[in-house]
Amino acid sequence: MPYQPTVNQKRKDIEKLSSDGLRLAYASEASINPGLSVASIPPSIPALLQETEEQQGELIYMSVSQYQGILQGFFVGLLRAKRVLEIGTFTGSSAIFFANALKRNGVKGQDDANGNAPMIALELSEEYAKIARKNFVRAEVDIFIDVRVGDARENLTKLAGQKFEIVFIDADKNSYKHYYDTVIEMELLAENGLIIIDNTAFDWVTPYIRAPVPITKDVKPLDVPFSRPQWTREQGKVLHEFNEYVRNDPRTEVVMLPMFTGITLVRLV
Repeated sequence: MPYQPTVNQKRKDIEKLSSDGLRLAYASEASINPGLSVASIPPSIPALLQETEEQQGELIYMSVSQYQGILQGFFVGLLRAKRVLEIGTFTGSSAIFFANALKRNGVKGQDDANGNAPMIALELSEEYAKIARKNFVRAEVDIFIDVRVGDARENLTKLAGQKFEIVFIDADKNSYKHYYDTVIEMELLAENGLIIIDNTAFDWVTPYIRAPVPITKDVKPLDVPFSRPQWTREQGKVLHEFNEYVRNDPRTEVVMLPMFTGITLVRLV
């Protein structure tokens, strides 16, 4: 499980951390003012992540870390966002951070005049959607989130005419380009909105530094070890090509944050 820093963690546990872990622990606590609700970890999150690890095993890496959740909530506040679209929900941790941030923006947990919820969460798996809904009830944000199960490619087409200040993409990596193009072409992103794309610098992407696109059989990536199975090499190619596509897209401005497994921020120009 990725290191999840907690306030008031025992000193002896902190002393065992690597330099990266110490940096993350310090940054997490430095981001939280106990007298304010601006940046906080929702009370239900630690138990949710622990339960996810117990039930899903190594798939816990599909959950955002607590610090990343704080960062995403910060963006919601920064943009004074009223609506969020999440593509890929898993067990619901990131959605809870988003929903709590919407609360702080004064958003009410009810549908608007057109029957649209403040947050729409797209999830392929009925199993994960069921778990996420249960976690939303536990976190008292279920009235903010409309979970829609099925292929996100199809469900995105049903959102025509809607606008979101935040769009979070964290689903099937092979479909990242499709999600990205659909959000822009359908004008789902509000004028001053932000697309947040997760996992854009997984360790199996980095060997393709300066590699031409598209990746062909004669391209030789850097000879570095992978921490995950062979299939991720194909995922690395897909993500590298997606990153290059976004970097060269004249419709948008992009910056990748080299934190966690890579977070790409995109805005319209």
